[in-house]
Amino acid sequence: MNNIYEPLMLKLADQIGEHKKFLVGFSGGLDSTVLLHLLARLRQQALQSCSDKQNAFTLRAIHIHHGLNIKADEWVAHCRQICADWQVDFCVEKVCLDSRKKGIEAAARDARYQAFKHELRQGEILLTAQHLDDQAETFLLALKRGSGPAGLSSMPAAMPFAETTLIRPLLNISRAELELYAQEHRLKWVEDDSNQDDRYDRNFLRLNIMPLLNRRWPHFSQAVSRSADLCGEQEQLLDELLEESLNALITPEGSMSILPLETFSEAKRNALLRRWLSRYGVKMPSREQLQRIWAEVALSRQDAEPSFRLGQLDIRRYRQHLWLVPQYQSLSGIVIQWNTKQELQLPDGLGVLFISEDKETEREAVNIRLPRNDERVTIRFGIQANISIVGRQHSRHSKKLWQEFGIAPWLRERTPLLYYDDKLIAALNVFVTKEGQCLADERQLSVLWQKTVPAT
Repeated sequence: MNNIYEPLMLKLADQIGEHKKFLVGFSGGLDSTVLLHLLARLRQQALQSCSDKQNAFTLRAIHIHHGLNIKADEWVAHCRQICADWQVDFCVEKVCLDSRKKGIEAAARDARYQAFKHELRQGEILLTAQHLDDQAETFLLALKRGSGPAGLSSMPAAMPFAETTLIRPLLNISRAELELYAQEHRLKWVEDDSNQDDRYDRNFLRLNIMPLLNRRWPHFSQAVSRSADLCGEQEQLLDELLEESLNALITPEGSMSILPLETFSEAKRNALLRRWLSRYGVKMPSREQLQRIWAEVALSRQDAEPSFRLGQLDIRRYRQHLWLVPQYQSLSGIVIQWNTKQELQLPDGLGVLFISEDKETEREAVNIRLPRNDERVTIRFGIQANISIVGRQHSRHSKKLWQEFGIAPWLRERTPLLYYDDKLIAALNVFVTKEGQCLADERQLSVLWQKTVPAT
């Protein structure tokens, strides 16, 4: 081996460890071309020394076709030819981008990683080709956004991903080293002309800022990488120190207790809130957003039903806990006629209703009187009225009943209400009204609400 080939091979082998099955994100650019070439060489070595072909080194490449450049089809052809030359299994995934919420760069990144997740096979790990200069740019972008230690820790060299592992084995290698390797091995790669457009933040840093910083301080990228590593260590330490407190605050349902948080400093409270959100895959809020969540949701008046939108979720308060709630479709005003001889598919993923004749499930069902022949059976959602229910002498307003039965505000409109004509008979799985009560000498109807659709 020559002086350039050997250290890169050793670094790569150290990063991938004992893993044997790889899916490589292969754009055809310099970085991923060098990574794939190194892996193909490692595979050749492994195959020569491995007698057990079942556990041999396997290598696949995936190219993401974003459809953003007129040369995109040419890039696919280039990548396919490279993989054929190096005997690497190759696949292409075309993606559609929605840049309305996040911008084109973030949308492209999200689409790539969704495609990677979809393509990964059992036992494979994902390898991507971000390098030292990419890490420095990511750090500066986080700094521009005002990120804390979690954001400044930038890209980890290894992290859990899609029930497997994502490894970035080139993070400690500069682009200059990759170029030198590629030239020595006469590798060919594609150049994306959009990389010269400094309207994009990362390109602006790469074209205008990083060269200036590196001229002044030649080891700037290495220093930034060390700072990112130190930020990552601080976050890991905080994770360990706060884990016990966090577990004590989070209920089995995933909500977070508010009262203990009131006794903590703002710094500790914010750290715990961030880790609660991170545990459920929520994008990290800014400091201002955290302050609003605490002031407008956690500390709002007791009779309020506060909500704060964060990405695709709402943060809500109920019974002195914070809850993460999906943004549900409104079901108010929906009326669905039901022939009780057939299953009824409920809207917005609520499951199915059916009449149960199984004694084993009778205790889980809502038992009501049979409808008369002239009564129309419907399912509706949402109610504001006084209601008389079985087991209560006096009527109570629906809001009080929901509170009494512990139904959170966002679930009240999502509880199916069964009507005969315009008479409320039951709120399924919650209560039966006096209009729906089955007398001792009457046949009953056992309605089962199955919240997940039965497998067919």
